[in-house]
Amino acid sequence: MLNVHLVPHTHDDVGWLKTVDQYFYGDRNDIQHAGVQYILDSVVDQLLKNPDRRFIYVETAFFYRWWRQQSSSMQQTVKQLVNEGRLEFVNGGWCMSDEATTHYSAVIDQMTMGLRFLNETFGPCGRPRVAWHIDPFGHAREHASMFAQMGYDGFFFGRLDYQDRARRMMYREQELLWRASDSLTPPMADLFTGILPNGYNPPEGFCWDQSCDDAPIRDDPDLEDYNVDDVVKRFLAIAEGQTNHIIMTMGSDFQYENANLWYKNLDKLIHYVNAQQANGIKVNVLYSTPSCYLQELHRTNLTWALKNDDFFPYADDAHDFWTGYFTSRPALKRYERISNSNLQVMCNQLEVLGGPVSRRGPFGVGDSKTMKEAMAVAQHHDAVSGTEKQHVANDYARRLANGWQHCQVLVSNSLAGLSGSTAERIYCDNLNISVCPLTESSKKFSVNVYNPLARPVTWPVRLPVNGTAYVVSDANGKSVVPVSPATREVRRSRGFAVNELVFQVQAPPLGYTTYSVSLLQNGPPPASTQHHTPTAIKNKVLNHSVITYEHFLQVTFDPDTGLLSSLSNLETKQTIKLTQNFYWYNASDGNNVESIQPSGAYIFRPNSSTPFVISKTAKTESIQTPAVQEVRQWFSPWVSQVVRLYADSRALELEWTVGPVPIDDDLGKEVITRLDTSIQTAQYFYTDSNGREVLQRKTDFRPTWNLKQSEPIAGNYYPINSRAFIKDDDDQLTVVTDRSQGGGSINNGSLEIMLHRRLLYDDVRGVAEPLNETSGIFPKGLVVRGRLLLSLDRPASAADAHRPLAQEVVLQPLLTFTGGDLHPNTRLEFSGLQAALPPAVHLLTLSQWDKDSVLLRLEHQFQSWESKVNSQPVTVNLQVRHSHTSYTSHLHLSVPSLQHIRT
Repeated sequence: MLNVHLVPHTHDDVGWLKTVDQYFYGDRNDIQHAGVQYILDSVVDQLLKNPDRRFIYVETAFFYRWWRQQSSSMQQTVKQLVNEGRLEFVNGGWCMSDEATTHYSAVIDQMTMGLRFLNETFGPCGRPRVAWHIDPFGHAREHASMFAQMGYDGFFFGRLDYQDRARRMMYREQELLWRASDSLTPPMADLFTGILPNGYNPPEGFCWDQSCDDAPIRDDPDLEDYNVDDVVKRFLAIAEGQTNHIIMTMGSDFQYENANLWYKNLDKLIHYVNAQQANGIKVNVLYSTPSCYLQELHRTNLTWALKNDDFFPYADDAHDFWTGYFTSRPALKRYERISNSNLQVMCNQLEVLGGPVSRRGPFGVGDSKTMKEAMAVAQHHDAVSGTEKQHVANDYARRLANGWQHCQVLVSNSLAGLSGSTAERIYCDNLNISVCPLTESSKKFSVNVYNPLARPVTWPVRLPVNGTAYVVSDANGKSVVPVSPATREVRRSRGFAVNELVFQVQAPPLGYTTYSVSLLQNGPPPASTQHHTPTAIKNKVLNHSVITYEHFLQVTFDPDTGLLSSLSNLETKQTIKLTQNFYWYNASDGNNVESIQPSGAYIFRPNSSTPFVISKTAKTESIQTPAVQEVRQWFSPWVSQVVRLYADSRALELEWTVGPVPIDDDLGKEVITRLDTSIQTAQYFYTDSNGREVLQRKTDFRPTWNLKQSEPIAGNYYPINSRAFIKDDDDQLTVVTDRSQGGGSINNGSLEIMLHRRLLYDDVRGVAEPLNETSGIFPKGLVVRGRLLLSLDRPASAADAHRPLAQEVVLQPLLTFTGGDLHPNTRLEFSGLQAALPPAVHLLTLSQWDKDSVLLRLEHQFQSWESKVNSQPVTVNLQVRHSHTSYTSHLHLSVPSLQHIRT
């Protein structure tokens, strides 16, 4: 008997064409007819009318809102439906997260929010057994690994490359075993994975929602339009040739607002198809759920194909690669990444370390819930991905900003309790463009530097000032440098500092250090600045040996072009040729012989495989001080960069500023930076998966099928969440990014990263809007600033350097400021740890779980092959002391594993 599992479901985006609020309430139906509250009302009503009916629901963000509005009697009714398995939760996260542009720590947090609510509300029967990512645009190995480690029995999704799908259909490999880690011992990260045969839509001709046009089942034989025989025939033709069990998704985007339409026709479909069993038809149709379907597959005891890589990049046709969203809305992507850092630092760690006073203290009532919900919503596959309408992107940013404000109250209260000082805390959220009113105008202030990592860090601080000389307590070297013209242009009228005070700070693990800064009335002038045009450049050398005891990095510039020409690690005696420049791809407008597909928010489709160079030369000025050495480069009025080396740093910083991207020529542009090196890569390069494990890539190659490459650029782009690298036997160049971006290695020895996109056409994937961002400050086009950190190491030891470096960018120190003199009894330094954790161990989460308990997550962060030293298992001695209680345990971490501890 062929069993056809019908799965009634709705796919409810947590923001896309409308905001999350508009979707829930059914507002702005002029944009899209969708109202989630009515879907849940209607589904529950219809489930009660027939005990055979089933329904699955995914997005806890919406269900949580609906649940809070229900009466106690309705809540009891829903609990009964859940207990009976008629309403089943799948996935269970706050949202269905994106898989390319999300960081694993934020994914874990949003999954925790949703699963915790379901567990506390419904108990074991509410626990999702199946991960359900039917809409994300490609699938990351790290997501599968996390789902496996969370205890899911299986994973279902809808989208995969059109060539991959065709091959899997031919060889019957649409169901497989995904081995989602090359380090964890099987089956720790093994996950059954099913590719849904119709994406997440119903079979053609069988959509009975109010948004559909398919004919209902007309089963009165006395009427002229009787169509039961035709419906049964078409349905059996779809099911023909399948194995013992087949799953059919019955629903789609925001469907079931009038659930009666669906269920009345599904009841009839089940009845009339099953009636054919009396005629010898071996087909059984039933209401089902993904977990029921998976249980039946398990009972068949079949053998599945094995997969070890991921499902990127995704293309739905020959010239339609969904690789543009890896970079779309780069400012929002950066804001989301900073917000993740602030959530871990401000809302989570300092709420725990500060104790109850952090929530109710001298600066008012603070809460972490607002920020947690905002960050959870931002993980949605049409949020941080950048594939939403502009007004929805604005709403995501507004929610994050609101979360920041609530967390800042927590921080002020917590630091007041830890330091003993109730002085007002000032937050300068625009330091990347040299804006901070307190430091610009004060003669004396203090800087509190909180380090969220479980090991001490040295971090460069740059503060906008108007003086020329300052005293900084306990700082190892300090300098004053002029604010660059590019920064003055970006900040517009938001700040007035003419200089920046630069100094290195050292912060203890999970703790803070406080620095006092005082203006000297008659100090020396700022560092001398030397300007150069490309033809007059001498061979300028930034040599770290000038300002530190050890010789780390050396950078040289070409005297004829002003561009980077080499990078050396003086400690390991390595030197590579390195040229870096900026280019743009001409975005296709759809007028192309091969395809009418334009570039858009989702899809990257350059009109040519050869990018346009923005400038072959760069005007430069160099600044050399004891704390920092810089070469400032200008490539055009809309592209500039600062190449920067700090004292004691093992990484070269490239601070790029791009925009407004010009469109006066009516051409959309995809702006990249490209690093061309002497490293012999043989077509291989490496990217991270959601910021955790690293995967090997190869140009024009897929591990599981013979690729027919139709887009030599877009078809070789992959998501870079925190780092990418190229290497050969001798050298490894690692690039750490400050947000999720797309990139690839198109040529041997080359690595390119897309920085900004400004497009003039919609790519016809639903958003119905070109990706053409402007703002009140930048009406002529968005200006984006970011950083890339470059390190050069031996391949055998590179991970020992770039993993901690990536951590420092993801979880960067938090700076808070107070004006005037510090109180004499202020506690200037604090650490929440008795000792730093071993290098291989990362403190992923420290957050308040409830009034009396704390959630601690520790992870072994190295893959098994990365490091001779740090890839070994580690045992950590946990000793927690609080008031009159103590807790001691030994925790053994294998590679790379994650542990959750409730204390």
